[in-house]
Amino acid sequence: MQRDRAREAPHVSPMGLGAVLFEAPGAFDLAAQRRVWALARAVEAWPGVVEAAPGMTNLLVSFDAPLRDPGAVERALIAAWDAAAPLDVEPRRFELPVVYGGEGGPDLDHMARETGLTRDEVVAIHAGRDYTVFALGSHPGYGYLGVVDPRLFIPRRQTPRVSVPAGSVSIGGWQTGASASDGPSGWHTIGHTSQRFFDPGGSPPALLRPGDVIRFVATAILP
Repeated sequence: MQRDRAREAPHVSPMGLGAVLFEAPGAFDLAAQRRVWALARAVEAWPGVVEAAPGMTNLLVSFDAPLRDPGAVERALIAAWDAAAPLDVEPRRFELPVVYGGEGGPDLDHMARETGLTRDEVVAIHAGRDYTVFALGSHPGYGYLGVVDPRLFIPRRQTPRVSVPAGSVSIGGWQTGASASDGPSGWHTIGHTSQRFFDPGGSPPALLRPGDVIRFVATAILP
């Protein structure tokens, strides 16, 4: 779900017999993602398409039967991409309270060492901008948020954690996010929010949707 280098041309890969993954070219930014949203809207209307699920600068297209002519699908996707204009959506805005550091943010000190910043600077920079929900994925309700300040760019952990609690606020590459449920993570966890992102009984069950705007608000910085 993460791409740190720009792809020069669109790329389409088979995902089994009945699905393909379209990977967008260009920079890892919101403009490219808005074109992915537009592509998804166009493709989901094609005959035989079960789902067109946007990812981070990519689109997974699932069909109701094995593909007889994958080459034709690839050409159609690339043509649709070339015709797609960035899709503007009306964002909902959320402010998420975050306690940085402490037991809920075990990687805050590591982030500071790796970036050459102080702990307070890491927090101020992370909480100092708006983030857009590029896509939902990883687990139900999880929003991939971009793009982090270049000063906070850091590769993923070499050894993923087996489990981090729901609400864990983490950074990986150019992305950040908050876990919607307990589970493994290869990102650097710097804080924790009490916000709930997924309710199986809710309508809809996921709080976030692509295009929403998130602002993290530091309520405390613990040692």
